[in-house]
Amino acid sequence: MRQQNGSPGLDKEREKRWAELFDQFDLNKDGHIDISELRTGLAIVAAGDTNQDGVLDVEEFMQYLRDHEKQLKIMFRSLDKNNDGRIDAAEIQHSLQTIGVSVNLRDANRILKSMDKDGTMTIDWTEWRDYFLFNSVSNMEDVARCWKRSVMLDIGEQLTVPDEFTEEEKKSGYVWRQLMSGAVAGFVARSATAPLDRLKVFRQVHSYSFFDGNVLSGFQYMLKEGGVLSLWRGNGMNVLKIAPETAIKFTAYEHIKSMMHGHNQTRPLRIYERFLAGSLAGATAQTAIYPMEVLKTRLTLRNTGQYSGMADCAKQMLQKEGFSAFYKGYVPNLLAIVPYAGIDLAVYETLKFTWLSRNSGVVDPGVMVLVGCGAVSSTCGQLASYPLALIRTRMQAQTSLKGAPKVSMLTLLRNIVTQEGVTGLYRGISPNLLKVIPAVTVSYVVYEYTRILLGVDIEGRKGEKANKP
Repeated sequence: MRQQNGSPGLDKEREKRWAELFDQFDLNKDGHIDISELRTGLAIVAAGDTNQDGVLDVEEFMQYLRDHEKQLKIMFRSLDKNNDGRIDAAEIQHSLQTIGVSVNLRDANRILKSMDKDGTMTIDWTEWRDYFLFNSVSNMEDVARCWKRSVMLDIGEQLTVPDEFTEEEKKSGYVWRQLMSGAVAGFVARSATAPLDRLKVFRQVHSYSFFDGNVLSGFQYMLKEGGVLSLWRGNGMNVLKIAPETAIKFTAYEHIKSMMHGHNQTRPLRIYERFLAGSLAGATAQTAIYPMEVLKTRLTLRNTGQYSGMADCAKQMLQKEGFSAFYKGYVPNLLAIVPYAGIDLAVYETLKFTWLSRNSGVVDPGVMVLVGCGAVSSTCGQLASYPLALIRTRMQAQTSLKGAPKVSMLTLLRNIVTQEGVTGLYRGISPNLLKVIPAVTVSYVVYEYTRILLGVDIEGRKGEKANKP
């Protein structure tokens, strides 16, 4: 018996069966089972465990598959509008638009290719069933979540176009749990890279004669002046503005998109329309929270004992410089949004589409590819907008008496080029680029764990279903 159980034929059959099971749980077909795919397996156990004993026996497993196949059959028939037994790209596009997810025909074809095994550019019942059999979906909103992956990364710079959400996600509270995950991730990522951010601001504001040298000498200067804790000066205001900025930007983005849609709310927005909506939403959020940006710069640059806290800094600015001090550098800040957001979005989309074109049949590039695309695109956006960001920071740092002449943006630009050369417009960019990779990594890890704690994927959807009749 032992010899039979250990025979090469049975071993190969067992390994084949295990490989098939692995492939079924590898939902995005990238050769790895990541944490979200493991959570899917846990969701299946929770859904099929009828006697609530925490495990799934064979009978419960078979019953779960029977019930799940019935649900999948109903969804398949609802998608198959012409009743030909196959789903094409146009039907995928139409089904997503009915639940508020705007996709163009090109993206719908990518979704279709990820499920099409026989190369017919359509999905039959078998392909549909096999694709979603081990995925806990019960309606088109769940299917839409499987077809898209969102990664909200905060590296402490301007955020670009907000994520797209379905109407069901907005009503269920899923959106705000997602946004909260992004805010927590931003809080941790900004705090982790705050010393590099402070060094960047120092180098942006001070001339070569006052503050020169490499990154190490910059840290030595700050440590000597104020000790270890001085490396985090200004970080409190930097993280305090995350929540209002995120909320205002998302709300403004939704309203602007709605106005662009006009009477046809199901029409997918073109990429330039998304860019325009994102830029306008960013400008709206920046206008609302800009005084916090100025305070953050002043607190970052302060010497030991200069201010007792945020309130004291704001009070001194108001008394000595007037209310207009809170909007110093506002114009270059707004002007920087367009090149940053435009290049960031364009590079991100180009990198993602290039990867997808080289990996035909895969609709989801996977988290690491998206994180890599985000890091590269953000870096390109920073390179394009950095001179404006530098001028903004210098204007924010200027202190003046009431009635004293103010240095304009163009005057400041001319002075920098004359005194420091064109390279002066990029002072402080090295610590800014150094923080991209650690910020993206920390942001993503914290974001994923926060989503688990808030139940964005499993508990959130279970709660929604439990409340349904």
